Amino acid sequence: MPAEPRVATAPESKRFRLGWPKRWGFLLALVGPGLMVMLADTDVGSAITAAQSGVRWGDAMILPQLVLMPILYFVQEMTVRLGIVTQKGHGEAIREHFGIGWGLLSVTTLFLVAVGALITEFSGIAGVSELLGIPVWIGVSLAALILIAIGFSGAYQRVEWIGIALGSLEVAFFVTAALAHPSGTALVHGLTTIPITQSSYLYLLAANVGAVIMPWMIFYQQGAVIDKRWSVADISKARWDTGIGAVITQLLMIAIVMTAASTLRAHHVTNLNSVAQISAGLTSVLGPLAGKLIWGAGIVGAGFVAALVASVAGAWGISEVLGIPHSFNRRIKEAPGFYVIYSLAHVAGAILVIASVDLVQLTVDVEVMNAMLLPIVLGFLLALEARALPPEFRMRGVYRGLVYVLCGVVMAFGLYTVVTVF
Repeated sequence: MPAEPRVATAPESKRFRLGWPKRWGFLLALVGPGLMVMLADTDVGSAITAAQSGVRWGDAMILPQLVLMPILYFVQEMTVRLGIVTQKGHGEAIREHFGIGWGLLSVTTLFLVAVGALITEFSGIAGVSELLGIPVWIGVSLAALILIAIGFSGAYQRVEWIGIALGSLEVAFFVTAALAHPSGTALVHGLTTIPITQSSYLYLLAANVGAVIMPWMIFYQQGAVIDKRWSVADISKARWDTGIGAVITQLLMIAIVMTAASTLRAHHVTNLNSVAQISAGLTSVLGPLAGKLIWGAGIVGAGFVAALVASVAGAWGISEVLGIPHSFNRRIKEAPGFYVIYSLAHVAGAILVIASVDLVQLTVDVEVMNAMLLPIVLGFLLALEARALPPEFRMRGVYRGLVYVLCGVVMAFGLYTVVTVF
């Protein structure tokens, strides 16, 4: 029989009171794992997928981004409750409630998508290195060393603050969207156009679903709320943190779609085989400042924060299933296996990218793979929500039905993708 869930009580963390903020600490309290994981959600692969969507289908890919916003929140909110209430990471919870075999299956999917994420993040950094005239091997190696150093900085909270600071560079995508001067008429037309019968649209739609809901996000946020020492008293705060992050990440995706639709698509630029070529297309329309520096800053921010989150999620998930110590709040000698896995993930990703850099089709395919794995990932998440949580913390009524329906649609879409691809 599985052990009773360990419910975190209020004394373990500062309480969160709603109401008008009396100090800046209230706003800082909302800057947490939710914002971190959502900034990572708009990673290099997501940015390239959004750019491809804007080039091929214009503003018709904006409506799906809006629809995915609440779905993203519902999924990540479940991970928040699971982590805070049970004080167990996602891999540990699966192992405890479903056995080591299912636990190994879950981390296998995590390994696949985490490796895919690291390859795309380092590929994006490699592309920016090329833009700036820096040899790829130097740019990627330096990025890997910086990310490893961040993990060894000594505390989860420090890792989170650094990650959010790096991810804030993604504001650059809003700037490029503003400089592109999107057409209001085209926007309205795009919002009312859904070419669902077109196979190429469905393929990119699957890629966008995979770009928004990624397995490593679930593993990361469930572990992060534990390392942050949040308790049941912090659930409301965690929900605000997650909700704000979900809105921001989808607005970033929309900004990229609008940028590509208003510039690359409008000027018939379709050759998108690398970050450098996307930048060159933007440069030809918006000039070198927007095309290289601003767009490049957004890609660097996306690559760094997503590589950090994906590698942490992978190290947490594997360590949880194997039952070895895993926390940034532990010293290296207290959790050597966790730090070794974390470091090797970056080294492996960097080596693969330095050996051969190929971006756009690779990243779109990775996002489609994410969509294909969603039935497994969401299936485990819904099962844990119903089994691992005490009854008072489970979803109920209409809200539960809505979440199940939306997750079912996403899972069905993932299965459809498997049939379509193979």
